Amino acid sequence: MKTYQYILLYVISISQLLMAQDISLYQQFNGRYDYLAIGNTMNLAENGTSAPCEIHTESSANLTLNDNQNVVAAYLYWAGSGAGDFNISLNNIDITTERTFSDAIDSNRIFFAAFADVTSIIIDQGSTEYTISNFDLTDVIAPYCPSGTNFGGWAITIIYEDSNLPLNQLNVYDGLQSVPEYLSITLDNLNVLDNENAKIGFVAWEGDRSIAVNEQLTINGSVISNYPLNPANNAFNGTNSFTGESNLYNMDIDVYSIQNHINIGDTTANIVLTSGQDFVMINNIITVLNSQLPDATITIDNDAMSCGDNQIEIFYTVYNSNSTAILPANTPIAFYYNDSLIGVSVTQNEIAINGSESSSISINLPDNLDSLVTIIAIVDDDGTMNGVVTESNENNNSAFKEIELLIIPETTILPDLIGCNEGFESSTYNLFEAIESLDFNEEDLSFYRSLEDLHLGDNSIIMPSHYYNVSNPETIYIKLISPPCYEIFQFNLNIENCPPYIPQGFSPNNDSKNDWFNIQGLYNIFTEHELQIFNRYGELIFYGNNDKPWNGEINRGLNNKGNIVPVGTYYYVLNLNDPKYRPKVGWVYVNY
Repeated sequence: MKTYQYILLYVISISQLLMAQDISLYQQFNGRYDYLAIGNTMNLAENGTSAPCEIHTESSANLTLNDNQNVVAAYLYWAGSGAGDFNISLNNIDITTERTFSDAIDSNRIFFAAFADVTSIIIDQGSTEYTISNFDLTDVIAPYCPSGTNFGGWAITIIYEDSNLPLNQLNVYDGLQSVPEYLSITLDNLNVLDNENAKIGFVAWEGDRSIAVNEQLTINGSVISNYPLNPANNAFNGTNSFTGESNLYNMDIDVYSIQNHINIGDTTANIVLTSGQDFVMINNIITVLNSQLPDATITIDNDAMSCGDNQIEIFYTVYNSNSTAILPANTPIAFYYNDSLIGVSVTQNEIAINGSESSSISINLPDNLDSLVTIIAIVDDDGTMNGVVTESNENNNSAFKEIELLIIPETTILPDLIGCNEGFESSTYNLFEAIESLDFNEEDLSFYRSLEDLHLGDNSIIMPSHYYNVSNPETIYIKLISPPCYEIFQFNLNIENCPPYIPQGFSPNNDSKNDWFNIQGLYNIFTEHELQIFNRYGELIFYGNNDKPWNGEINRGLNNKGNIVPVGTYYYVLNLNDPKYRPKVGWVYVNY
């Protein structure tokens, strides 16, 4: 015998045990849907003083589906006396409860109900016999028998799609509420456009055929019945309206026509059950109403922004899923931040049943925001939190997304790069040298001449390893990619008159090779320089400047002016006339 799982009701207080769970909407289906239900009792007979205090551990029921009935959902409910058996089997497949319900008459008579989604099993096995087994309350029911409240049973509600059906709205409600003596349940989320063939169904537990004291079921104030299975004065009497069975002891699977008891335009329905003696628990209610309505939903798919920019482009999709009519064009869409309207849009086209439309909108956020903001999008919202389209479900129109803004990082100042003047205040730089002290990959770096270009990602420097400055000084900006944002560095390019390179000799023989004293980095840079050449006797033989380089000619002294000096070593003094540098002195060898 299995071990019972008294996992819920015995660990909570008696006051909680006596609190039932209100019937509320569990799932909604919009389209060409209808449903049927099967199930069976575990009781051997209807409860009473002469009934045996025994109970089955398994029972079966047959499901017959037509070829055009395609199962979309199947929900298994089971219930009984006691704290609960929450692990059972369906056609030898282990089932564990997904949701539980509880109710009680008093602290000694408590009851449970359980739920599991068995859609995959029903789709897989289809029309066949279904057996619930391993459902064992044999050690539980003894204290319940004297008061006739010992029971166990199960039901499966099967929602199916059929192309031959009208467009319906099918609502599944569940919970666990009981009488005696008076029970009122309000069903919401209804949209009645046509009441033709409207119906309501119940799964109920512990109703007794032989007890019918003031037992009456009404909807919107009208008594409903389904004679002969469910007379007006004995609604819950152990029957299944779908199969015509009348031996479901202490449980009911009933369905009623409410075509004449509900009106076009109704959005709610009030159900009242009275019972002067019989204890009945309502576990499941299903309504099927003709309804041709759209159902707008929205998702925020993506976003795009620039660093430091409060303008964000929001990419979104509007859906018309689970609907029975097109969603009209120009359905409004509103976008909010901190309850403030920040953008509005509309759908551009009619959206077909189960169709969608994607679009985007640019919105401006307020200044001085935190880096993480939450954007809310609401479809069918005219900007005042009011809708303009009647929908099958008015409570699923919104979506939100947390967006991390790209806040402009602070700029890190790096040391200047110094370049040697190549003339006209220009030089060539390897810009990577400015950031060589940091750990980086070259492919993560980009260089710009302005912060604006950096933020926009435009006009990056193409060859940073061989960059020719365009002004002196010049500011360069570096973007170092570091998700989700980036780092910014800044440094200056500065030009200095770097020391000229002085050769050790030349050969003024007019062979076009090394014919003059070519001091590199001198003539276009140190334009005020003076060059003096002396012979080995210390006599000045040449004086030159930026306009007159030395080609070996003598232009000073009393003799040999205009002649070329003979082979030998000559002493030079180069005065750069730059406060940063002392005069350069040395020897130069002249050869032919």
